[in-house]
Amino acid sequence: MLWLGIAVGGALGSMARHAVNVLVQHRFLASGFPGSTFVVNVVGCLTIGALAGLVATARLDLSEQARAFLFVGVLGGFTTFSSFGLDTFVLARGGHTAMAAFNAVGQLVLGLTAVWLGYVVGSWRP
Repeated sequence: MLWLGIAVGGALGSMARHAVNVLVQHRFLASGFPGSTFVVNVVGCLTIGALAGLVATARLDLSEQARAFLFVGVLGGFTTFSSFGLDTFVLARGGHTAMAAFNAVGQLVLGLTAVWLGYVVGSWRP
């Protein structure tokens, strides 16, 4: 049931992401700025932060299945950037500032490098 909850949550999160794309992107279309991705990432980070804070302060009691549904499924389908943000925040808040910095900078630099490398490989013509 855990995996099914994650799958259903992921579908709902993906549908919500597409809804934001439809609602937001037309406003930024002329500028070329990826406004919908920007909004999705910020909203996802705000949501995961609020939920994590509620869980951490015991004001929201979630079962393992409910946490997986919301955090992994819904928010994972909506944006994995929120997980990246929460992971980095937890490291920094726990006093692991070097690991938090490495996580933030490393994922950004390696992620963009991987996109570039993937594009080079994918667009290569013998």
